[in-house]
Amino acid sequence: MNVPRSGWRRCVLNLPLLLLALSLPQVLLAQWKASVGAQSKDLGRQALAFLPNEIWIHEGESVTWTSETAEIHTVSFLKAGQVRLPFQVGCPGVMINNASFDGSTCVTTPPLAAGQTFTVQFPVRGNYKLVCLVHQNMTGVVHVLEPAAALPLSQSDYDELAAQEKAKLLADADNDQKETSAHHHFANAVRAGTGEVVATPGGKDSLSVMRFLNDTLVIHAGGTAEWTNEDPITPHTITFGIEPANPMPPSTNVTIDADGARHATITSVFDSAHSGFIVAAPQDQIGLPQTPIGATRFRITFTKAGAYPYICALHDNLGMKGTVFVLP
Repeated sequence: MNVPRSGWRRCVLNLPLLLLALSLPQVLLAQWKASVGAQSKDLGRQALAFLPNEIWIHEGESVTWTSETAEIHTVSFLKAGQVRLPFQVGCPGVMINNASFDGSTCVTTPPLAAGQTFTVQFPVRGNYKLVCLVHQNMTGVVHVLEPAAALPLSQSDYDELAAQEKAKLLADADNDQKETSAHHHFANAVRAGTGEVVATPGGKDSLSVMRFLNDTLVIHAGGTAEWTNEDPITPHTITFGIEPANPMPPSTNVTIDADGARHATITSVFDSAHSGFIVAAPQDQIGLPQTPIGATRFRITFTKAGAYPYICALHDNLGMKGTVFVLP
């Protein structure tokens, strides 16, 4: 069949309109953006938060989270009632760049490095809790509404809200002073981190100061130094010498004092001693069994003079280091 030249011309002219019509549904599905974490310029203050931690979108739309910190995080969505597993375990299906979540199966990233992104599409309406498997009090929620529903905020609103939340978390210096805490009972005392937890209607954010406060000690041979973790959530270690492959347990030369503190003795600048995880005492919850106090303190007795550098094996990449100078 021969098509008149004028007919071909009309087809060619209408082709862009046809392509636009075919692509229109995809254009109308918004792709929202949010951040994962925030940090100070020296990396010492880490906002453990989804920014913002509450978002309203339409069914079928997606959200892209971008990691902003040297501290690792995950973007994870669990099934309702699912046990929240450590990030080393994660979910059966770990995703790399993007995923779809409808509440029927767990979706998570591996630990994200700064600059990495993860996009999740939400094909089914519902309210979905967002968690980080690395940090306990880092949660949020995505509200997925029907396509015709009015959304309360725009992307620019979320950008502004995220910036405000970031500034508020990183500027909160209530506990960020290099002074001996009133909770210390030793003269030679170091605070191994500090922080706080705040709640919003969408979840919880926390701030962790990844520093040894009063990080440089000067003591005499035969003296004992004590480290305590005053961050309500984040664990730290006190590590002298060789860094262990598994930072959770203490080194074999660590004993337990009568008051429950871990204790080691160092007799040379070449010795190694590792506290294992030092964590603030856990919060008991009404209706659940009482938890043990846990490992909240670490002590070291130094028998010989010298300079003894130490690190947090978990956060030395952020600059969490110190030194004990032992005088004769």
